[in-house]
Amino acid sequence: MDNWQPDSWRSKPILQQPEYEDSAQVASVEETLSKYPPLVFAAETRELRRQLGEVSMGKGFLLQGGDCAESFDEFNAPKIRDTFKVILQMAIVLTFAGRCPVTKVARMAGQYAKPRSSNEETINGITLPSYRGDIINNFEFTEAARRPDPARLLEAYHRSAATLNLLRAFAQGGLADLHEVNRWNMAFVENNPLKERYQDIARRIQDTLQFMDTIGINATNTPALHETSLFTSHEALLLNYEQALTRVDTLTGKPYDCSAHMVWIGERTRQLDHAHVEFFRGIHNPIGVKVGPGMDEDELIRLTDKLNPENDPGRLTFITRMGEGNLEKNLPRLLRRVKQEGRNVVWSSDPMHGNTIKASNGYKTRNFDAILGEIRQFFAAHAAEGTHAGGIHLEMTGQHVTECTGGAYQISDDDLAQAYKTQCDPRLNADQVLEMAFLVADHLRS
Repeated sequence: MDNWQPDSWRSKPILQQPEYEDSAQVASVEETLSKYPPLVFAAETRELRRQLGEVSMGKGFLLQGGDCAESFDEFNAPKIRDTFKVILQMAIVLTFAGRCPVTKVARMAGQYAKPRSSNEETINGITLPSYRGDIINNFEFTEAARRPDPARLLEAYHRSAATLNLLRAFAQGGLADLHEVNRWNMAFVENNPLKERYQDIARRIQDTLQFMDTIGINATNTPALHETSLFTSHEALLLNYEQALTRVDTLTGKPYDCSAHMVWIGERTRQLDHAHVEFFRGIHNPIGVKVGPGMDEDELIRLTDKLNPENDPGRLTFITRMGEGNLEKNLPRLLRRVKQEGRNVVWSSDPMHGNTIKASNGYKTRNFDAILGEIRQFFAAHAAEGTHAGGIHLEMTGQHVTECTGGAYQISDDDLAQAYKTQCDPRLNADQVLEMAFLVADHLRS
């Protein structure tokens, strides 16, 4: 922590940032944000860190999921509700199957920025700045829309606050009741083409809930049956936004990034001597780092020591994003080295980014079987190395989109055009993601 300040990142190299035309306007927006109330509270963030500490010790599982990038245009209560519902559906299946607590972390209420592989995009001979998420510019392919606008930082804050307000209401107001959630699961099983594969676990959950009702354990006397905890997260790409929402906790005197409970560094911005690592080393949130197949073992240890020098369980999560064809030969060497060095980390699998392909009709997509294949390889690698497969990190939605191929309903390349709504990366839809939960449950059971 020597020489760290919330703004010390500004003296370091930084990547994946917008080029604003009016620096004075940017500074004004940052000043305004710094006076706004925090979006989350330090005590909530410490509770997430405690739960992730349990996960790192093999006593829990992390379920993290949500939009690839939230959209201002699709900001509405039904969309927020549907994603909330499918996260709960997945969690109850994984909890029952794995016999371990599931920590639920949503990619919501702040996932508005996206790194891009190119600064520019060319369509029909016209070249414009790339779309970088609604917090920066607009998806519409016009010069005015693609111009970075600092006012969008304020818009993102307000929409994040409203989303958090609704999520808290859902979590505490009855929508999270386990009986209700399992009724949703039972409906999914009945309508799924492969329902016989999932009926057993859904019925056993139903029998358990009925037994508890019979002996007097119900929502009236047991709040855990009626409400839940859901934490929020996003990739902290725009450090001026994150700095403006960093607060010193009055109880501990430590700085927390109050834009979300958990934030992570992407694969493109995790350089040891760059701005993102500098900012992250000083905040006391639980943090994540995306890890691709090119990660070197020594670099991973140096990154671990810089971000978690006290080796605190729950502080650091490595989110592997390698691809089905790369994970088997790259993850074991990293697991082995971290275990040998005695570092306490959570290992989570992001099976989405390494399996992105272009369909025959030009749509960017991902295949369900490739996603599931990488998850299976993730579990197998941990079993072989004697380490804990601690979680999964999915780009998903509660809506019935057609963006990823495969699954029980066998979405094909030709089906993608029916409901392809994403502005960035393809997401698993509600049916696919719950099907994934039942299949992952098989691994947790074993």
